[in-house]
Amino acid sequence: MSACRRMLYLVKHRSLLTHVRRNLTTWSPVGAAFNARPHRKLDLFQKNVGLFGVPELSCPAGFQVATEKALKNTEHLVEKAYSSSPGVQTVQCFDQLSDELCKVADLADFIKVAHPDPAFREAAEKTCIEIGTVVEKLNTNVELCKSLKNLLDNPDIVAQLDPDTRRVADLFMFDFEISGIHLDDTLRKEAVALHVKLLDLNNEFLVRSHMPNRIARSAIPEHLHLHFATEGSFIQIGGLHADSPNDLVREIAYRIYLYPNAELMGCLEELLKCRYKLATLVGYESYGHRALKGTMAKTPETVMSFLQLLTDKLSDSGVLRAERYNIEPSLYSPYLSLGSCMEGLNNLFSQLYGVSLMSEQPRAGEVWSEDVRKLAVVHETEGLLGYIYCDFFHRQDKPHQDCHFTIRGGRQCQETGQYQLPVVVLMLSLPHPTKGAPTLLTPGMMENLFHEMGHAMHSMLGRTRYQHVTGTRCATDFAEVPSILMEYFATDYRVISQFARHYETGQPLPESMVARLCESKKVCGAADTQLQIFYAVLDQIYHSKPQNRSTTEILKDMQQKFYGLPYTPNTAWQLRFSHLIGYGAKYYSYLMSRAVASMVWKQCFIEDPLNREMGERYRREMLAHGGAKEPMLMVEGMSNLFKIIKKITIWLLVLFVYTGDHEGGKD
Repeated sequence: MSACRRMLYLVKHRSLLTHVRRNLTTWSPVGAAFNARPHRKLDLFQKNVGLFGVPELSCPAGFQVATEKALKNTEHLVEKAYSSSPGVQTVQCFDQLSDELCKVADLADFIKVAHPDPAFREAAEKTCIEIGTVVEKLNTNVELCKSLKNLLDNPDIVAQLDPDTRRVADLFMFDFEISGIHLDDTLRKEAVALHVKLLDLNNEFLVRSHMPNRIARSAIPEHLHLHFATEGSFIQIGGLHADSPNDLVREIAYRIYLYPNAELMGCLEELLKCRYKLATLVGYESYGHRALKGTMAKTPETVMSFLQLLTDKLSDSGVLRAERYNIEPSLYSPYLSLGSCMEGLNNLFSQLYGVSLMSEQPRAGEVWSEDVRKLAVVHETEGLLGYIYCDFFHRQDKPHQDCHFTIRGGRQCQETGQYQLPVVVLMLSLPHPTKGAPTLLTPGMMENLFHEMGHAMHSMLGRTRYQHVTGTRCATDFAEVPSILMEYFATDYRVISQFARHYETGQPLPESMVARLCESKKVCGAADTQLQIFYAVLDQIYHSKPQNRSTTEILKDMQQKFYGLPYTPNTAWQLRFSHLIGYGAKYYSYLMSRAVASMVWKQCFIEDPLNREMGERYRREMLAHGGAKEPMLMVEGMSNLFKIIKKITIWLLVLFVYTGDHEGGKD
């Protein structure tokens, strides 16, 4: 057929070809990679490159080797900091020192909870404690602090520093101050001892808060056994089964999973006592006051005012429930294969930032489980930006929590002249693909995937000079903004329509189903927000002055005041509140971040969520800075709303923007 005739044929039959294409389940390379079952070629001669390509970590014993190497380099950098003349090189030395320790500690912090081999987990945990102890000693090292103070006390030198360097210098000094650098020798040693004790308590609570509870098989109706994991004559319950359509399954899971564990209860109470003792030792009224010193909120009093304002506002809208908006997640899942969702993310990032996700084959020993996928993040003009390891599938002993882990932060390496590429892990707990179908996501799973990928892209697109402020290493009450903003993209049909299609037929997800999903979220929005307020209040009370009552009694009281639904006897939800470790006194951050994300969405993306110009502006004003810029300055640069009404109290503004979501209006 000639070229001319071929063109006429294509034009004549365009509608037929379009129809055929729409019914074919063809995926992009990244979509195909996540919809296929993992298949690794066995090469007996391939060299084990170690976890994340770190040669020492080809076996558990390698953690000790990596630790000793990092500590030796640390000693050299500490001596260099002592002797260097005050200037930008001082801050660079501090950042290199931080990077040397973080590259090992952050990696170990992930491996200790995620590796399927107990020997690796144990070795990683020892590394976390050993390096954590060194960090706390450095944070109370008077001579090291003096080298930084000599810089900050010299106005002529400070005036020559660029804004990023000045901010990082201030942040390092802040770390010294909250660690008790001002105390005498005896009290500093006590502060270090408390820090070290907290490392153990934090790890114990974090690990055990994810462990399943079990009950005799005979105690549960036999026809329900199939909903839970079994272990001999016991049923293991490792979660709340909140998505189950069976009322009895949900009730059993709730009562058993949340049944109080005396040892874990003791761990939590000792942890809270140690945090309070440490905070008062270094000069703060409570642990909450210490934790909030470097945030947008600043004080616990401001946080509680914010939470009370939200509660008062939500009481006006009521807790709404409507059966007509109930949705069945299984109806959506065939349109939301993992591969299609990853393809959707790839398309979104390409259109907003000019960034592509490219699947790479991990080398031998590089990943901790055969089903981990590796993605290279590549910009159309800037080239390789970093790597994302996707640990998405459920496995035994893996925490049932969606998380983002920084393994290595980005920074400009003065010693090599090159940029150190960031490396992160996204951890989910999705079902494995079957022989007949890829992994199918519920709308909630899809939204969580978008959320965690928001964290990852914050890490990838932040091109900070210093790793101390790379990506998500920013104020905690700002760190969730990019991830929560991604949830808005995940429920916009203009975005969803680009990727949500039936894994067998290729048919797109009907717009009416997306509309129904969005309406269901609005209907229950007030109740969901009130639940988050309750969690945030509970977190604040736990980290205030001692209450002289049990954590369960505090929970019952706060649930009555800030949630309304009655407490279920013989349960202890706080023992599953693992965010108390990473977000101690800062759980309100999700609410604060949702307010800011809502404002950014309405101001910048609601008219066109795929606008490249706005995507570039969002990267330039917010994502690129990590923690190197004051959060409110970043938000102001992104939103005209802040420029118009800057004089209004930030909390009233947040209240106005946030509650607008639940009333369904455009502000």
